[in-house]
Amino acid sequence: MIQNPDRENFFPGRCILINGPVIVGAGPSGLAVGAGLKQQGVPFVIFERANCIASLWQNHTYDRLKLHLPKQFCQLPYFPFPDNFPEYPTKYQFLDYLESYARKFDIKPQFNEKVQSATFDETCGLWRVKTAGSTDNGFLREEVEYICRWLVVATGENAEKVVPEFEGLEQFGGQVMHACDYKSGETYRGKRVLVIGCGNSGMEVSLDLCHHNSIPSMVIRNSVHVLPREILGKSTFDIAVLMMKFLPLWAVDKILLAVARVVLGNIEKYGLKRPSKGPLQLKNTEGKTPVLDIGALQKIRSGEIKVVPGIKRFSPGRVELVNGEILEIDSVILATGYCSNVPSWLKENEFFCRNGIPKPSFPNGWKGKAGLYAVGFTRRGLSGASLDGIKIANDIGRIWKEETKHKKHCVTVGCHRRCRSHC
Repeated sequence: MIQNPDRENFFPGRCILINGPVIVGAGPSGLAVGAGLKQQGVPFVIFERANCIASLWQNHTYDRLKLHLPKQFCQLPYFPFPDNFPEYPTKYQFLDYLESYARKFDIKPQFNEKVQSATFDETCGLWRVKTAGSTDNGFLREEVEYICRWLVVATGENAEKVVPEFEGLEQFGGQVMHACDYKSGETYRGKRVLVIGCGNSGMEVSLDLCHHNSIPSMVIRNSVHVLPREILGKSTFDIAVLMMKFLPLWAVDKILLAVARVVLGNIEKYGLKRPSKGPLQLKNTEGKTPVLDIGALQKIRSGEIKVVPGIKRFSPGRVELVNGEILEIDSVILATGYCSNVPSWLKENEFFCRNGIPKPSFPNGWKGKAGLYAVGFTRRGLSGASLDGIKIANDIGRIWKEETKHKKHCVTVGCHRRCRSHC
């Protein structure tokens, strides 16, 4: 226990010293680091604000979701997917895999523990992490401050939903929800639904609505890359990874776009304008993921999904578009994406940008100063998180082993008072 009433920033609640790193977030990224630390023999604590692991996948994804990439690019370190899983596992298969992963490595997060702030105390050279716990029925527990040497930020790029403001939306009167709360089109049968956003979520929600006999219109305000998920039966992503071993990125982009034109045709005549940057370049520089088509484009061609331009304003039961067209609609689904929540709790301004993404680009965005680490911010999905998770666990493990060896040496042969106090 650490309590010092003379400190300027004295915390009145309990203060607990953690023997090892604190990991914030029990999604795939946090689990990957935890498994690596287990391999290194390093103790740790994981704080998770929800009541389960992978809460985004458990609570905020639609029922028909499948992994967009083949399973070999989505597995976490030291534990492959079962052989009987399909190439593109379902949401529920992936959740089963994550639960098995946590059991295999005996990872037990502290659930319902929300980190309010994390600050590096330069006086003692340690991180001060303040949390506010809650019970499953919403009652608040005692606030606690944890003191640790290493802090691993594993909350990822998609911690909070993005909800843009639209003129008149409060007067619309129909149902409005973010895609993170959408489960199935079953409740939208026969309804006219406006889907705002044309990324993978917007496309797949629109496709799911079609499968449930809804009438979706999809708002496309910006340009978007659409690629076939597979080319001649092989994953497009797998092909791109293979080509990048031999060709520069710009050349791979040109090949992908040429193949997409042959397989998908000219998508611009359906209102889907391609960006000037290639799909891989755009992903690397701006974090915008290309859409991997699993059937939505065919519905757009047939007119079952109507593509419309940006929104001017809402009014009761309708929306006016920027081209003057007025649509009668029953519901609105905001497929407007997610963002990092790091700026709301991490009191640090050197390593992270204002948008909550590390300033150093991949592959250097995993380690900051003073024992600060970040995982799940590579803009390269689960494969990027796994790579950074391994690096972080190995780095902390190396330091841990060196210091443990030094402490054992000091206990065995004795040491100077100053060294003994440091140990």
